[in-house]
Amino acid sequence: MATAVAIRNLIPLFIGLALIALAAGSQGSLLAVRSTIEGFGDVITGALMSSYFVGFLLGARYAPRIIHRVGLVRSFGALSALASVTILIHSVVIDPTVWMFMRFLTGFAFSSIYVVSESWLNNSATNKNRGQVLSIYMIIMLAGICVGQLFLKLGDPASFELFALVSVLVSVAAIPILITASEAPSTEVVSASISIRALYRITPMGFWGVVLVQSCYAVVLGMAVVYGLHMGRSVDEVAMFMAIMLAGGIVSQWPLGVLSDTIDRRWVLGFAMLCSAVAAVMVMVTSANLWQWYLWAAVFGACCFPNYSIVMAIVNDFLEPEQIVPATATIAMISGLSASAAPLIVAMLMQSFGPDWLFISLAVMCGLLAAIALYRAMFIPWSTNIDRYPTYVQAPSPIGTILHADVDAYVGSDEDSDEDGDGEPTDSKS
Repeated sequence: MATAVAIRNLIPLFIGLALIALAAGSQGSLLAVRSTIEGFGDVITGALMSSYFVGFLLGARYAPRIIHRVGLVRSFGALSALASVTILIHSVVIDPTVWMFMRFLTGFAFSSIYVVSESWLNNSATNKNRGQVLSIYMIIMLAGICVGQLFLKLGDPASFELFALVSVLVSVAAIPILITASEAPSTEVVSASISIRALYRITPMGFWGVVLVQSCYAVVLGMAVVYGLHMGRSVDEVAMFMAIMLAGGIVSQWPLGVLSDTIDRRWVLGFAMLCSAVAAVMVMVTSANLWQWYLWAAVFGACCFPNYSIVMAIVNDFLEPEQIVPATATIAMISGLSASAAPLIVAMLMQSFGPDWLFISLAVMCGLLAAIALYRAMFIPWSTNIDRYPTYVQAPSPIGTILHADVDAYVGSDEDSDEDGDGEPTDSKS
């Protein structure tokens, strides 16, 4: 009963988040198509996509300050307005420099919205129902981004209508939040930090997992549309290609998570990423056959995208309870840096050597993570003195992520944080 009441009180927030997810899913693909139409080139398009993740990184860092200053509801409304305006400007000023700055602001706004939403969800839930609440949140976000790809079929990317539609979605998203009768939960502030080096010492497997899975996801969302257009596919076919790939990731989230809760997670991660590498090669090989192209896209999404949840479970397994909240900020920083660099690097490879290098790059990244995971599974015994946390549905950016669903959430502040990052490792065998 308590869970049902909690979910019912969160319905306005879930509605708003569904609209935000639709906007986030459609805007990235729309800009990739439009930049191709405008002849910006692969490197400029890659820089546009990287700008989003730079903004996303800064949003994750500074959003807690905004929340602490003005509260959850007002933060959501202001950030939605910012995102709505930046999206519209893309259709008014066709200039790569302006687009790059607007994309940066969009990333900042969306990231901050996710921090607001996750703070709200975590503070509204209890330890008994938090896993269910956050799973609903992630499913809504993943489904919204998946469906958002199909918005490219609703209009001409060369005109302003689709930009206006995305802007309207973001603006309307704030309405159910602002008019809800439910009171937003209060937030608390904690001061703590874990450096990237300390996190690596605690869980090397988790560190490399975040870097490589996040890079794969950012490359797909940023440049896969451009790849499809370069291969001679229509906008409708590319939209379906993206939707099918993301849908594959949604379908396999639960079974892979359950399997990783049963056996050594590194075996699951390793074999899933090995299959991802094979699927990436097959997407490239079968690009001339539409249905085979779709099929291998689904396989790639199913094998690659759910691994973020497994990586987060590995991280959780090796963190002490008091380390979990500060580690979230470190994970966000690693994710942001990886997602900022990967699309630009891959775009340079595509422009220099051809569009096939997108999936060659993905195959290399997936294969590298598979090799790391399988090597460690074979030669480094899994520690027996750790508590295994259940795997929850989680996804990499541009969706926010809750590091652990059983820990009371707090809104962190950078004001008084300890920057020495001398956290001690609990185990280094992950």
